Amino acid sequence: MALPFLPGNTLNKNLGKTKFHKSQHFDLCNNVAMLVGEYKPGIGGERLPFQKSRPSNSKFPKGEGSNLPAWVAFDRQVLSFDAYFLETSIERREEQYTVRNCKIYFYLEDDSIQIIEPRLKCAGTTQGNIVRRHRIPKPPPNDGDFYTIHDFNVGEEVSLYSKVFKITDCDQFTYNFLKKMGIRIGPKQVTPDDPYQDFRKGLEETMNPHRPYERYDPLKQFLEHDRHVLRFYCYWDDTDNLFGDPRQFVLHYFLSDDTVEIREVIPDNSGRDAVGMFLRRAPLPKNVEGLKQHGADTNRTVLNVFGPIGDGRRYILDSLKTGAVHTDYYKDHDLTIGAVINVWGRKFVLCDCDEFTREYYRTKYGINDFTPVKWKIQQQSTNTEKKPPPYNGFGTEEDSLANCMNLIPKPPKGDFVKFMVKDRQGLESNILRFLARMDTQHPIDKDRRFIISYFRSDDTILVFEPPVRNSGVIGGKFLERGRIKKPDQMRYCPQLSEYYMAPDLYVGAHLNVNKHKFIVIDADEYAFHYMEQHPEEFPKSNPKLIMEKIRAKLNQKREEARTFFTSQKDFGGANYGQLHNLLQKVDPSLTDQEVITLARYFALMRPKCIDSLKLLSIAQVELRKRNFDGFNVLLDRLTQEDKTKSGYIAKQAVRNALLSNHVPLTVDVIDGVIDVATVNEKGEVAYPEFLHRLNWRDYPLPPWQCHSVNADEDWPAPHGVGFKYEGACVDYDALLDAMFGKPDDAQ
Repeated sequence: MALPFLPGNTLNKNLGKTKFHKSQHFDLCNNVAMLVGEYKPGIGGERLPFQKSRPSNSKFPKGEGSNLPAWVAFDRQVLSFDAYFLETSIERREEQYTVRNCKIYFYLEDDSIQIIEPRLKCAGTTQGNIVRRHRIPKPPPNDGDFYTIHDFNVGEEVSLYSKVFKITDCDQFTYNFLKKMGIRIGPKQVTPDDPYQDFRKGLEETMNPHRPYERYDPLKQFLEHDRHVLRFYCYWDDTDNLFGDPRQFVLHYFLSDDTVEIREVIPDNSGRDAVGMFLRRAPLPKNVEGLKQHGADTNRTVLNVFGPIGDGRRYILDSLKTGAVHTDYYKDHDLTIGAVINVWGRKFVLCDCDEFTREYYRTKYGINDFTPVKWKIQQQSTNTEKKPPPYNGFGTEEDSLANCMNLIPKPPKGDFVKFMVKDRQGLESNILRFLARMDTQHPIDKDRRFIISYFRSDDTILVFEPPVRNSGVIGGKFLERGRIKKPDQMRYCPQLSEYYMAPDLYVGAHLNVNKHKFIVIDADEYAFHYMEQHPEEFPKSNPKLIMEKIRAKLNQKREEARTFFTSQKDFGGANYGQLHNLLQKVDPSLTDQEVITLARYFALMRPKCIDSLKLLSIAQVELRKRNFDGFNVLLDRLTQEDKTKSGYIAKQAVRNALLSNHVPLTVDVIDGVIDVATVNEKGEVAYPEFLHRLNWRDYPLPPWQCHSVNADEDWPAPHGVGFKYEGACVDYDALLDAMFGKPDDAQ
């Protein structure tokens, strides 16, 4: 039952309320106090009288437009309008008002507005940024609202802080944007003329220069030819004077201001001071007539001076320059190869120029003859060959030679650039490894194998002997890393000793390492690949040079050799061993490296079969050791990656899922099991079956019995080298066509 509306029975509105908070409505935006919370409620969440309710539904239907916020969708998108406003002028008689043109920028991301006025010459007003960027409220009585994009259009007038701006035009982007919004854009308006600017323009047109006949503006020449310098190589023959000699110079002509600079090229041990500047940068006169009188060389001559002594005196200048002294200076058209120029009484002969100077004269003057001029008097070379003393046995040869080159001994400098380029860079080790054996008949040393590592960064060699059990020989480091001299060299001689370099190491090479003789019998895959990638440095790995060598050996017997090779192929000779025997019969001087290069160049690789059952068994053994059981997590991850729910995803996605979930398998094993997985026609993996075959708990596979493999199986047999690729053979047809030509072209 309601209480009667009697005195004393008036209800308090705050009764029953639990919230009495006050929302913040005002803040500073670009140092301007403004209302920022027009939709925020008042005390206790009640709406204030001037506030508007936010519409619950948008006027745009759902599904149209972008779901991105405005500050992302309209980032860096600004509408530009051309406008003007009139400003009353009461202090000048020539004008009653001033037309001030400006640019109105409307930022779509936050509905902020910025007004900028272009700067004009002698405008007399503060120009630039008129209104800083912020949201501008509308004038009363709508001062609770802000200007939006719908308030701007061509032909409209907008009142911004009591100034009325007339919009006259917009740019193309603004035009297209408003068109897409369905706004009809008004026609372009004409901006009225500014009386003050018209007055200034008429005043400037009536002004005449003091000396209209003088048209010299060096600024254009400076802007066009700044940093453009002509360079000539010249000489001065000073042999006629006492103790004179021919001297070489470099002349620089600066096109920006027509000045000349001359620098002297001082040779070594010439006895002259190292003063490179011979003539400082200045205009170079053609004729030297001595020093001029004081005041003669000036732009304007003073005719008379009258008035009191001090600040009150006055001058009468010669505006016509009747007494001016004109000096003729060297220009660019005076400087040509073979010309003789006068440098303050010294005759300089221009002998040559650089490429930029040639191109300049070729383009501007059409000169194409730039034949250098030889000197009339050539300097006699007094340099004598320096013969270093022989090596004395102390330290290294390079260190002893460096001590002979300087008065103060300095350590020898290595090739730092080569060290940085040829040093290890990621997976590129730049280390060539070869397998070698001793060249001996001793039964114990005959079966010993050594790994020779050649370091490309500093040309050093390391010899290592792999330990072999029950061999009676202690393995390990056989020779410390360092450079190895070639045998049969004089120890104490002025010339530096020769060392083993990279081209000296190849399969079949004989090395003498500190009186220990080795025969290189094989190399690893990286060494073969590296030498084949640099055939200009390793001639033993250059197929073109090897085939030319075989052609030169056969000479006129090419047809017989072709018939012989073809007959051997019919008897099953398409393998490396048969090719080695055939080439040795043709040219016994061929090394094993050259035969291997041809075999690798014309090799046919059969696809290697992979035992999927063995690979999956190995993977389950590794997972069982680590007690991995996260197959359900993997299935959820792969199902999430499968957007089409087809049961197939890309191999890379499966690989990323296994690596991100830290599956305890090596990268090689992961790639192997993915390669043997079931795929569709697109090459995508059937991931449910893939995880089913990896699950060692629910679907275990019998463990695979691993057999020990001898480490020497990867290397060739002791009696010779071999082609180490399984299933490899030689393409005889391509080899014969490359060496002897095709049968139709054979002579």
